[in-house]
Amino acid sequence: MRLVLFEPDIPQNTGTLMRLAAGLGVSLDLIEPCGFLLDDRKLRRAGMDYIDQLDWTRHNSWASYQSGAHEGRLVLLTTRGAIPYTDFAFAPDDRIMVGRESAGVPDEVHDAADARLVIPLKPPARSLNVALSAAMVLGEALRQTASLAR
Repeated sequence: MRLVLFEPDIPQNTGTLMRLAAGLGVSLDLIEPCGFLLDDRKLRRAGMDYIDQLDWTRHNSWASYQSGAHEGRLVLLTTRGAIPYTDFAFAPDDRIMVGRESAGVPDEVHDAADARLVIPLKPPARSLNVALSAAMVLGEALRQTASLAR
């Protein structure tokens, strides 16, 4: 399983997601450009020393990411999703993608996803923090596939 960050624009969230992936033993793909410098001290602060333990790959663009060889389905977390994440059957090689905090993902990325999942919220709430959303869904995916580190 992999966590995919599409053009993140908040370093604290990116650091938190890197720490989450490292702690759970999940590889991470970071699709640039980012809305901050990757050596930003806030990124380091949020990721702490976990970033050094992370198996991650940087991609300089969506086109670069797409041109690479990838296993599994691309599963997008989006407020425009049709399937609640709790109703989805995850597979061990799924790639769970979150979009930019400010704008999600463009239509071309949305259209490339094999599945589009939503976290059902009580109205009038529209969305959750991207790091919180990824943690919820990644936790469920790992639970379903019995892939949690022990």
